[in-house]
Amino acid sequence: MKKILLVLLFASLTIRAQVPSPTSHFGFNIGDNYHLATFTQTEGYLKKVAAASNRVKLQSIGKTEEGRNQYMVIVSDPANIRNLAKYKAISQRLARAEGLSEQEAKALAKEGKAIVWIDGGLHATETVGIHQWIESIYQFTTRNDEETKRILQNTIILFVHANPDGQELVSNWYMRKADTLKRSTDNLPRLYEKYIGHDNNRDFYMMNMSESTNMARQQYIEWMPQILYNHHQTGPDGTVVAGPPYRDPFNYVYDPLLITGIDALGAAMSSRLNAEGKPGYTMKSGSVYSTWWNGGLRTTAYYHNIIGLLTEIIGDPTPENIPLVPNRLIPNSATPFPITPRKWFFKNSIDYSLSLNYAVLNYATRYREEVLMNIYKMGKKSIDLGSQDYWTMSPNKVEKLAEISGGNYKKKADSLFAVVYKNPTTRDARAYIVTADQSTSGIAFINILIKSGIRVEKATKAFEVKGKAYPAGSYVVKTNQAFRPHVIDMFEPQDHPNDFQYPGGPPVRPYDAAGWTPAYTMGIQFDRMLEDVNGPFETVPYGELQKAKPVFATGAYYSFSTSDNASFTLLNDLLKAGIEVSKNASAFYVKHSAAAADILAKATVKTQALNALPADVSRKVGTKRVGLWDTYGGSMPSGWLRWILEQHHFDFKLVFAKEIDKGGLRSKFDVLIFVKGAIPGLRAEPANEWDEKEPVESDIPAEYHETMGKITVAKSVPALRAFLEEGGDIITIGSSANLAYHLNLPVKNALVEMVAGKERNLPGEKFYIPGSVMQVTVDQNSPANWGMAPKADVIFAASPVFKLAPESISRGVVTPLAWFAIEKTLRSGWAFGQAYLQDGVAAFQAKVGKGNLYVYGPEVTFRGQTHSTFKMVFNQLYENNR
Repeated sequence: MKKILLVLLFASLTIRAQVPSPTSHFGFNIGDNYHLATFTQTEGYLKKVAAASNRVKLQSIGKTEEGRNQYMVIVSDPANIRNLAKYKAISQRLARAEGLSEQEAKALAKEGKAIVWIDGGLHATETVGIHQWIESIYQFTTRNDEETKRILQNTIILFVHANPDGQELVSNWYMRKADTLKRSTDNLPRLYEKYIGHDNNRDFYMMNMSESTNMARQQYIEWMPQILYNHHQTGPDGTVVAGPPYRDPFNYVYDPLLITGIDALGAAMSSRLNAEGKPGYTMKSGSVYSTWWNGGLRTTAYYHNIIGLLTEIIGDPTPENIPLVPNRLIPNSATPFPITPRKWFFKNSIDYSLSLNYAVLNYATRYREEVLMNIYKMGKKSIDLGSQDYWTMSPNKVEKLAEISGGNYKKKADSLFAVVYKNPTTRDARAYIVTADQSTSGIAFINILIKSGIRVEKATKAFEVKGKAYPAGSYVVKTNQAFRPHVIDMFEPQDHPNDFQYPGGPPVRPYDAAGWTPAYTMGIQFDRMLEDVNGPFETVPYGELQKAKPVFATGAYYSFSTSDNASFTLLNDLLKAGIEVSKNASAFYVKHSAAAADILAKATVKTQALNALPADVSRKVGTKRVGLWDTYGGSMPSGWLRWILEQHHFDFKLVFAKEIDKGGLRSKFDVLIFVKGAIPGLRAEPANEWDEKEPVESDIPAEYHETMGKITVAKSVPALRAFLEEGGDIITIGSSANLAYHLNLPVKNALVEMVAGKERNLPGEKFYIPGSVMQVTVDQNSPANWGMAPKADVIFAASPVFKLAPESISRGVVTPLAWFAIEKTLRSGWAFGQAYLQDGVAAFQAKVGKGNLYVYGPEVTFRGQTHSTFKMVFNQLYENNR
């Protein structure tokens, strides 16, 4: 016995001798005050650990937007590491549940290992996340206590680095000062994800960015973890950490096992901290986090039957204080073990995070077979629901019941229920057909489904359903698959409940959007099928992205549609090659040449050959000198638009407040774009949680000085007025519509009411639209809208809506471009009091001197998602468009 103990002790010491400690590599302990590790240092450490430990496999899952390796560190028992392919295959089969009986699933669950995802660093200024990640990797590769060994034997841990670029930026910024007391992550000079910063956690159903694409592949195509733990900060004041269970509402497409699974993990996490005497965990109503929204790293996972966990913990390398919040000191079901005010150190947060990781992994270990079986059961149930008539329970059905019953539910309850929940026209779809003969956004939409692990079928030849013909190349997405919740969520409107603090009281703000429906915002043409669809279909291999095939034929001239976003990419390529392009409302036109033919043949947009130009083609297209506003530290809406413009090959220059204030803009630019947050309001708005004080210039490296400063009414607006009067054009989006008011244009806020003879904004008790999809009517005759459909689905998020003076319209001073034509324009989400929008103008064009101001109230470039409204910006970026 002594000999065995000595062997085990020697093995333990050998492992610890082989795997370098963080201290030996970084020069400090993880969790030491005033110290952060850079990604360069972390990458070096991961390579050392992988070389030293047989518990580790280090894998790059792809490149970041800045070109760094994005790592996944797989940690498990050495025997499991040697058989990763086997356990990955088991995880895939159980998650997809295709052709798998319950008996076969039980056998696989018995044989398999629980796959648990633990990430860090997504939001790079939330420095606890990546540092607990480093420390956790060290602990799980060196510890040999019984709990750790049991975890390693029964689970495979996917430690995923969520944002290498951000770690490098933030840690270098923090550590740049020798005086530790002056170190801070505040006032970063640019976004900590190249384009979108904090919005990198808003991209997981679109997967526009490389990092989210890399992670989604591991989540939904490769490993399909049963549990995903996403580390964030910071927790609510007066607590240490907010975590599961979460507050209502949850999305109605989820399987109930998902919700109870989240609750069970939450109980394990809070209980672990309580058992270890670590107070300050809050949940449910103790925090703002819900499970309604798709798009986040942990929330998109819900639509794939993965138990997604989010914690928001306090902590910073610079010590802080837990403040006194009296109402947090009363124990309740949301905060059963309150924490008292005290000094808080970085190491405290690392210790809490380790405990929470152990709680999650210990749960996965003890309930390994149940965890594996539950993802199978959820997937199998989704397949079954997609194979039969089913009605998802949702608020609009409850409202219909109330309407037809008059409130008397007891009378003829069965028949009332049947009217709503057995109505054959309102049942869930069995399939969606995305036609082949539409814009390239159709391919883009199919690809975001494929990236998310959705099974897609493609027609090998033309087919017919219920008398309607569909061309070869059309895509069919059936709902009889394991990830049915995600399929429905991408095609169908979200039906958010009316959620108020109390009847007649103010609304409860959703954590993020209330509605999103990418099929709407991308302008996808699809048919919703209530019966199964069969035909000459082949299944696209999981994860195999589709490409739009060039359609090209030789002629004297070529045309390509103004309605396709890809046309603008082609247009820009042609103009950069010096090739003349003309246009009318429906198409761009190019004369045949060898150079033109070469570019056209490579394009993904459909082109047509013509013998002659149509008679109405008289406008030649020229490029404009484009300036896109940005600010010190980076604007996320500007970053999104920067990415969109780059994707479509536009040339542009970033322009900052100092350059604007200097004037003389017309000599440099033809058009300026101001996104949400650029132009201040008529009255100063109160600071919000994202606002930072303007940094002192002497504290900022000289290379960033020209990016500092804000747009002001006193200096910037006169320069912008002069730019317009001299013939420049300005595009404003969202709150930057404020410029119209500063210019004293004949427009007013449409969302107001009169109270005691004074005008005030409509209160939330009467009108509230928190990030939803609304439909506007579009003036297709205006060159500003060429290529647009007569109706457009737009993202409305506290968006400006206008009333235009009738006499100014008749004089041509102001021209409506889009408006809310009817009483009900909600397409997806939550729009309480939406009737107030009727006849309100969503977008307009105004003459200012020789120039034009284009104002878009809705977020027409929102998070790179709203493909159907990109043209509202693109059209204004060329000469001779008017």
